Amino acid sequence: MILAGIATALEADYASESLAWEGSPFAWIKTRPSRQIGAIGEKLVAGYFAAKDFDVVKSPNSDADRKIGGLLTEIKFSTRWANGQYKFQQLRDQAYDVAICLGVCPFDAHCWVLPKATILSGWGTARGLTSQHGGQRGRDTAWLDVNPADVPEWLSPFGGSLREATEVFRQLAEVGPLGTDSGL
Repeated sequence: MILAGIATALEADYASESLAWEGSPFAWIKTRPSRQIGAIGEKLVAGYFAAKDFDVVKSPNSDADRKIGGLLTEIKFSTRWANGQYKFQQLRDQAYDVAICLGVCPFDAHCWVLPKATILSGWGTARGLTSQHGGQRGRDTAWLDVNPADVPEWLSPFGGSLREATEVFRQLAEVGPLGTDSGL
């Protein structure tokens, strides 16, 4: 009885988050297990960039998710968390040129295109790229927290809206592989 009472009290906190997504074209994504959500995000990004006339193919290695416009691309996806932020997880030092970070909230989407060098140079600084595992000394994976209502100044040149991120990607693709260890 005690546990049921606590669960009932907690329900109101979680129901309000569900109501925010009611009628959203992205609401169904929130019902999927986290493992599927990442794959859905990859398909959304691949489909979007293909629709924007970029050549999108499977990555030749497991370090990147796709090869888009000639760049090895790591795709990170987040739905908006209850605190209003996106959390792009599992950023690693692997063989890719850029990471596309796509975040969706009930009726909007935000996107940033980050060169790998920017991720590595910002990791562990005040930029919001913090180690995900191993405490402050951990360096195997990072995550990026972004509040779309208060985007850090350093992140602004890398997108924000889908249109802005597409233009950033287009400029980077024109330059070609970014001198990473992608093997290109």
